[in-house]
Amino acid sequence: MANPLHADFYADQAVQRTATIIDNQKMAEGTFRVRFKCPEMAKVALPGQFLMLRINDRNDPLIGRPLAFYDILPDESGEPSLIDVMYIVKGNLTSRLVDCQPGEKVDIWGPLGNGFEPIDTDHLGMGAGGIGQTPFLCLAKEYLGTQSFGRELASASKITFCYGARRNDLLAGVEDFEALGIDVRLCTDDGSLGHHGLVTDLLTQVINERPDGSTMQVVCCGPEPMMEAVAAVSSQHDIPCRVSLETPMACGIGICVHQTSLCRLPQSVVEICSHGPRAAASSAGSPRPLTARGMRRRSRRRREVGAP
Repeated sequence: MANPLHADFYADQAVQRTATIIDNQKMAEGTFRVRFKCPEMAKVALPGQFLMLRINDRNDPLIGRPLAFYDILPDESGEPSLIDVMYIVKGNLTSRLVDCQPGEKVDIWGPLGNGFEPIDTDHLGMGAGGIGQTPFLCLAKEYLGTQSFGRELASASKITFCYGARRNDLLAGVEDFEALGIDVRLCTDDGSLGHHGLVTDLLTQVINERPDGSTMQVVCCGPEPMMEAVAAVSSQHDIPCRVSLETPMACGIGICVHQTSLCRLPQSVVEICSHGPRAAASSAGSPRPLTARGMRRRSRRRREVGAP
């Protein structure tokens, strides 16, 4: 029986298409959103999953790059058809993608990865740093019940989105989250917008504000030190935390082992390209939250000793 937590399960269902770019818009300094039409993929994508993308008819880079689904939008008939992904201009592919105009083609395959499981809770806390907000717009819509992704809906009576960046011009997509009517809290390292401090400061404040006896789940995506800190804060308060790992990979389906990161969970070691990008960072009562920087250390150790 296929394991829905393994990449093979999603790779078998993935589609490969050449899609036409509809829009390629700047969202923040160095951050862009590209939109293309692919109904076959849009209809089966889940929050937290990703696709692999390469620019059509260009061989540098030869392999695609993983990009998380940011938004899934309907066409004129109301059916899921349009896909938005966000990217930071960094490296050969994105440096070329930023110059692509509407009408140009991209090769995409997906959806890939396990995404976020729908889990009922009183309060869903989202922690994002840098471009880590990308997996959460669809997830927020699903929890609010405003968009269905073909599975049983989870619910949360409250959603709080805690988002940080080094400075205010690097915050991307804030208006999209505000438009949902959820609680949006911002922070910047330099104090140029919102709280002058860290995402963990905001999250700790949110946790302390919750009513006694209420349940809470935390999801997180962003720089590794931030995910470590969010996982630690969640663990300290016995709150389950799930992270979406922004891990370099070549194939996205668990075949290649090049640059495969490993994360240490309380009871297992997980290959992110095979079992990610979503992983449990901590669970209620767990004494050992995931340490994101430890992923690569563990990966190096396993390679040094010849571990599979």
